[in-house]
Amino acid sequence: MRNLRFGIDIDGTVTCPTSLLPHINQQFGCNLVLEDITEYDLTKAFPVDKEVFWQWYMGAEAHIYGTSPTQAFAKKVLDDWKKQFELYYISARGQQVYDVTRDWFKREDIPFDHIELVGSHHKIETAKKFGVHAFFEDKHDNAVEIHEELNIPVILFDTPYNREPIPEGVIRVNDWQEANNWIKKLFPVEEPVK
Repeated sequence: MRNLRFGIDIDGTVTCPTSLLPHINQQFGCNLVLEDITEYDLTKAFPVDKEVFWQWYMGAEAHIYGTSPTQAFAKKVLDDWKKQFELYYISARGQQVYDVTRDWFKREDIPFDHIELVGSHHKIETAKKFGVHAFFEDKHDNAVEIHEELNIPVILFDTPYNREPIPEGVIRVNDWQEANNWIKKLFPVEEPVK
């Protein structure tokens, strides 16, 4: 029986944190790599007017989300977890890309119990509403706030844009295999007696 529920961010967590870069590089004539992105606000990494960037992004987001590659090991770990845990994806994406998002999960064969697109980075209320027992995130302040408000472990996927200090209870990992190792420690599953 699956009585534990995980809240999982999508972009930069299930998808590669580099997903946006090829699109930005093509549109704005850049050669950005992930190490250039040292702040969550992408526009700090290259000279572009924020309004121009967001107008482009709003027009391109469905294509970007529909073509985003998954992080290494994400599918395998999530496939294993679906047997034991409920998987609730809680994303800052807006409702206008719900169909694209759901179709991406189906095409990539990523297991899910629920997808919630909140339309902002404020995920605490949604995580609380769904009673998640752990959260998976790439945005530093979200990870810290969710942990502090809900007193649950938050797995923070390491990137150059989230390397500020973290409190105990926010656990920095490099990949999904490390995340899986932490989950095994935090939520040990008893093996049935044979």
